[in-house]
Amino acid sequence: MNNHRLLLAILNAAPLILFGLIVVTLSLLSDSFLSVANFRNIVNQAAPVAVMAIGMTFVLLVKGVDLSIGSVMYLVAVLMGLYLSGLPLVVVIAAVLLIGLVFGAVNATFITRFDIAPFIVTLATLFIIRGLALFLSGTRMVFQSDTIQTMGRSALFGVPYAIWILAIIAAIGWVVLSQTPYGRQIYAVGADPHAAEKAGIPVRRIVFSVFCICGVCAAIGAFISVSQIGAASATFGYQKEFPVIAAAVLGGTSLFGGRGGVFGSIFGAVLVQTTENGLVMLNADPYLYPLVAALIIFLAAWVDGRRTAITERLERRKIRVE
Repeated sequence: MNNHRLLLAILNAAPLILFGLIVVTLSLLSDSFLSVANFRNIVNQAAPVAVMAIGMTFVLLVKGVDLSIGSVMYLVAVLMGLYLSGLPLVVVIAAVLLIGLVFGAVNATFITRFDIAPFIVTLATLFIIRGLALFLSGTRMVFQSDTIQTMGRSALFGVPYAIWILAIIAAIGWVVLSQTPYGRQIYAVGADPHAAEKAGIPVRRIVFSVFCICGVCAAIGAFISVSQIGAASATFGYQKEFPVIAAAVLGGTSLFGGRGGVFGSIFGAVLVQTTENGLVMLNADPYLYPLVAALIIFLAAWVDGRRTAITERLERRKIRVE
């Protein structure tokens, strides 16, 4: 049992160990990597993925998954550029949140009302939403208003607005998950939905709500990302769901539900972005990027699988002893 506990501790610390190794290696290979300005740049670039990873954390906690977030990103960017350009910033933000909420609710409706697996529903909406966005944009580059672009390049007290938005979303997510009955119900549903239902927890409503939250976070991630870039091409948000899921799982959120948290997902997003930032600074071959991303995703899945298996084994032994 002691060996299992030691291995579990190592697996829990694996992302932190990996992050340390990456930082040390890149610091030795590049003089400009280890600087405050570069770290601020890493967090700024990781902000969209981190915000979406927070939303994905809510979904993963109830044993769900949302593959449509990259397509929601693209549709939000297209609608912002084509139809919301020139409107007051408050109106744009409200519309962005509403769009994310609507598509999150569409996913949630098919999942909870028709009992279709989240993987199938969100895989279908991934193609439907991106197809709609491509139709509206005509596959052309969609540019954003000067207000949006200025916000993406601005800072408050030397900190980019993207980081401030991430901090606000992180604080809200942490309070909801750890300080409210609703958050405890999410963990209970993820741990054992049948037991949660017997305990009087409205399981379907909880599942419905977390997909809505994920949709809103995808829309916020789109707003941050497109404000930084200033435009959205036909590949905007393409396959963004994979680094988002990897970030959440690397941060300790289990693919099997019932375990995870907001700050771990943010750390996972920073880890993924640090790796990409280092590859860029080292002038690495761009074809290496997807290979490295694939390795990170594989590592995250493997660590989560091993961690879950060991945790369940320890819990079974504890029950037998008691």
